[in-house]
Amino acid sequence: MTSYRMRDRLIRDHTVTVPLDWSAAGDGRTIEVFAREVAHVDRVDAPLLVFLQGGPGGKGPRPLPGGDWIDEVLKTHRLLLPDQRGTGRSTRVERASIAGMDGARAAAFIRLFRAEQIVADLEHIRREVFGGVRWQTLGQSYGGFLTLTYLSFHPEALAASYVTGGLTSTQPDAAEVYRRTLPRVAAKTAEFYRRHPHDADVVARVVDVVEGSDVRLPGGDRLTARRLQTLGHEFGMKPGFDRVHWLLDEAFSRPGVLSDHFLAAVDDATQYWGNPLYALLQEEIYAHGRGATAWAADRMRAELGGFEPDLRPVPFTGEMFFPWTYDEVASLRPFRDAAHALAEDEDHPRLYDRERLAANEVPVAAAMYYDDMYVDFGQAEETARFVPNTHLWVTNEYEHDGLRQDPRIVRELIDRVVAEGGPLS
Repeated sequence: MTSYRMRDRLIRDHTVTVPLDWSAAGDGRTIEVFAREVAHVDRVDAPLLVFLQGGPGGKGPRPLPGGDWIDEVLKTHRLLLPDQRGTGRSTRVERASIAGMDGARAAAFIRLFRAEQIVADLEHIRREVFGGVRWQTLGQSYGGFLTLTYLSFHPEALAASYVTGGLTSTQPDAAEVYRRTLPRVAAKTAEFYRRHPHDADVVARVVDVVEGSDVRLPGGDRLTARRLQTLGHEFGMKPGFDRVHWLLDEAFSRPGVLSDHFLAAVDDATQYWGNPLYALLQEEIYAHGRGATAWAADRMRAELGGFEPDLRPVPFTGEMFFPWTYDEVASLRPFRDAAHALAEDEDHPRLYDRERLAANEVPVAAAMYYDDMYVDFGQAEETARFVPNTHLWVTNEYEHDGLRQDPRIVRELIDRVVAEGGPLS
């Protein structure tokens, strides 16, 4: 452990060695998992709250000054910020991780970075670093999925759980997820064009250029219309419309010629050098028991229609990955065979135990955003009804990044649990 102080915060960095595969813990293969403990210097023994990062494939946030949700949590809690296996300062998944592996072997390796393994890592940290203390969790987005996995298999570890924008179905089906969320993407796209009507012409002209010539991004990839469409993944965040608008504002350096600034920004927004697991596990987070995900987003896009790049105004797509992504995006190309093998796999570990969830005693407070583009509100509502002791706060004040935009959200959730009798002891 390394301990140091930054302003009014005491920080302890922990690194533990864990099995690569908890279901075969004796095979000798290990990885490292890193977690950063942060406390206000006046409250170093406060109750411990673990942040479950969104993603998948997201590292824990790095604490910065500025009155964000971390400051709010530190008023009453210590905070543990794990880098989930495969990310950040934990043993990372990168191109070199699968060098020399065929698609099936690489897919088997990548499957070891799913939720059930992440929760097992956290349990090891709880027991070995913190003496088995019962702790609280805060799950943002995919962190809410992890919360349900944690409640399924180790509810005895949890005193309370808080979720922001991340209650998912306990009977996951990737195709059903995209059947519900793709219409939300279309609605967000329509709202974007209503706010910025001039951008409809700009996007159409950009598509005409990239479809009519070989336009290369700074990294060497060819820019295609369908890759441009994926910028719509921004639309589920509060600043998303403005980010895309200002990007388009500088699309052309002169008529018919896309600017270097624009091309660099598009390249950066559609690469995954630092988090390939975000792409690789995007459908795997719904893989539960029997049945292949089979490129569910691509199938649902074709089934629903209305996302073809030759339409005007040009439609955008959202938080989803397609078979062609692994051909066209340099950072994902080394993972192409693994991605196809993952999509074809028929057999998966269980993500959730519905019997245990139906008997849940851990207090759960969840904020769900009615207009969330990424996590379907209908499925969240079903899960809140199914899991006892879940207190659902529904609001349309925020987008998916509400926790980042307003630290009062986490305080509201903590207060709701306190009002219902407080965390378990």
